[in-house]
Amino acid sequence: MVIVPLLACLLPQEPASEPPIVRAPDPAEARFVQIVDVVLPKEIVLEVGGLAQRGDELFVCTRRGEVWRITGAEGSSPKCALWAEGLQEPLGLLDHDGWLYCVQRGELSRLRDADGDGRMDELQTVADGWPLSGNYHEYAFGPALAGDGSFWISLNKPFGDEPFGRADWRGWAIRVPPTGGFEPVCAGLRSPAGIGTSPEGEVFFTDNQGEWCATGKFAPLAVGDFHGHPWGIGSCKLPPSRVVFPGKVKDGIRIEECARTIPNFRLPAVWIPYDLLGRSPAGFVWDTAGHFAPFRGQVFCGDQYSSEVFRISLEKVAGRWQGACYPFRRGLKCGITRVLWGRDGSLWCGLTNRGWGSAGESEHGLQRLVWRGAVPFELVEVKALANGFRLHFSLPVDAASAVASNFAVKSWTYDHHEEYGCKPRDTRAHRVSEASVAQDGLTVDLRVEDLASVRVYEIRCSGLVGRGAEASIWHGVAWYTRNASPPK
Repeated sequence: MVIVPLLACLLPQEPASEPPIVRAPDPAEARFVQIVDVVLPKEIVLEVGGLAQRGDELFVCTRRGEVWRITGAEGSSPKCALWAEGLQEPLGLLDHDGWLYCVQRGELSRLRDADGDGRMDELQTVADGWPLSGNYHEYAFGPALAGDGSFWISLNKPFGDEPFGRADWRGWAIRVPPTGGFEPVCAGLRSPAGIGTSPEGEVFFTDNQGEWCATGKFAPLAVGDFHGHPWGIGSCKLPPSRVVFPGKVKDGIRIEECARTIPNFRLPAVWIPYDLLGRSPAGFVWDTAGHFAPFRGQVFCGDQYSSEVFRISLEKVAGRWQGACYPFRRGLKCGITRVLWGRDGSLWCGLTNRGWGSAGESEHGLQRLVWRGAVPFELVEVKALANGFRLHFSLPVDAASAVASNFAVKSWTYDHHEEYGCKPRDTRAHRVSEASVAQDGLTVDLRVEDLASVRVYEIRCSGLVGRGAEASIWHGVAWYTRNASPPK
């Protein structure tokens, strides 16, 4: 009777797809961003599900149902104390109004240490009622606190057998209003491992490549959206649903046709190209304080497979979000589930790989990314122009090197199909006919031929030189998701 649950714990998060690809970090990455390992007692298995910081205390919930309180985590001798145990695989942690909120598989809970003895002694159910089939893969992620005070939770779809029948609302995002209860508000999610709130109070999520999900993506969540996966769309017909039933989803059509023909279909803000930049995007945070200059205002996202953190920049075009993703720092010791800004401006990275195979030899742990202070010569941000792209750099570009031939642009799209993931479709090389450098050298406008919407554009800078001491470009590559073009 014990063998079955033990085997379930060892099952992979999703069916295997391709052999692993491990890319070593660029040596220049360590020059600008240091990886600091948090040394913990060997007996603590810190399979991180969520992170929260309160003063000098770091709280870490684990997939084993524990919450650890760590003091002095930034120093050489952190102290760990078990704060709570017995939870059911919490995969998120939020400090709010004196409580720690977490999502267990079947409920949104809040916890606190009412008597101040260093242990949780009060747990309240904030919301519950979404059904479970007993499938091992019915994870629940969150919560994220939206600008209106509601909590948002993303529910994973199951893989394999559902021992007690199919459960409703799987592959959905649900909202818990301040008044309680829950509302099913978005459908079509697959494996939405990260959910968080922008500085403006909008909720976003990350999803993982697989069937009906061409590659990793970063997308906004708005009431009524359908994100493409047909697994749970039958629940759209139930009275609580806030999503219009999209009808039968065709297999094998292009993403552009999905956006044009499927009711309420939501394009992601950013497609994250598989194996060019990770495989399994997870937790993310906005850098509103400029901790990692010069990338203030951008999103930093951890990848559960590739053990790296990458950047995302966003802009609104025609009223919808779109933007680009960029490499940042590879080489952490295993997959990253959660990230959190520390008091000192470093980025906490919570790690785990049990059943969720990842690059790196460790099975779990806690690390930090520390900005070393020097500013690299780097492609900071790409924005869409009506006839091309505007590239913003961290340091002035040497105008003589900013010629059209030193920029390579290609694009592709994806199919929406039941197969696992999708390789780039209809790949095109685009001629850069003109490169115009601003007087301050910080921006370069590219005129690009034969542009089209609902495509991913890879933009590479080669031979580009900076004016100052940092002459060599750090990464110099971006993948821009062009859902729409600005007006001319």
